[in-house]
Amino acid sequence: MTAPAPLPAPARSERVTVRRDAGIYGYERALRRAGLDPIAGVDEAGRGACAGPLVAGAVVLPPGRAGIVPGLADSKLLTEAARERVYAQVVRRALAWSVVVIESEECDRLGMHVANLEALRRAVARLGTRPSYVLTDGFPVDGLGVPGLAVWKGDRVAACIAAASVIAKVTRDRLMVELHEQWPHYDFRTHKGYCTAEHDAALVEHGPCPQHRMRFVNVRRAAGLEPLVEGSATRVVDESTEEGA
Repeated sequence: MTAPAPLPAPARSERVTVRRDAGIYGYERALRRAGLDPIAGVDEAGRGACAGPLVAGAVVLPPGRAGIVPGLADSKLLTEAARERVYAQVVRRALAWSVVVIESEECDRLGMHVANLEALRRAVARLGTRPSYVLTDGFPVDGLGVPGLAVWKGDRVAACIAAASVIAKVTRDRLMVELHEQWPHYDFRTHKGYCTAEHDAALVEHGPCPQHRMRFVNVRRAAGLEPLVEGSATRVVDESTEEGA
């Protein structure tokens, strides 16, 4: 559990803090006490993959018992079957939810960090219920149109972010299984486009397909291309070092 974090509360003069033992719903409860509601969580899946789309999810959970999602946790900590069960519960219980898909070509055009920010903004903008506050996982996202807070390891400590991570992860995994049918020799259904030894071996044998991200060093190497270099400092771009669900 992260240390208590002060939450800005524009509607009131005092600050509200989240206790260490507040649990996964503590951030939302604290924000509601500060007069901020509805609250959206937003997260992405596939940032660190070298193939397939980037997917962002946004979720607004209702207050009280209606917003308690059985089994909810960071999507990376759940089994595939558990994620599917939680996904169904989130969709059923959420006041609003949305999902945005950024294809690999756009990820290459924008770069992963910019594509990631754009996906998160679009996911919030597509919510049917406009939030008063947004919680993001790990780093701040500007341009949301409402106040927000970046929560360290947010998908483990904030329910709405965890719910968004499940929506994004399940959606992306389903898409990767569909892409496996088109390009079975890469085995996308198993590694979901991430940089595993088996995936790298398939890249070496078959070369990249249109779903591969050409900014990644291992993909460029398999295509017989030089690593990308940025600016006069000649920094080699290695997108494969990005972390993410």
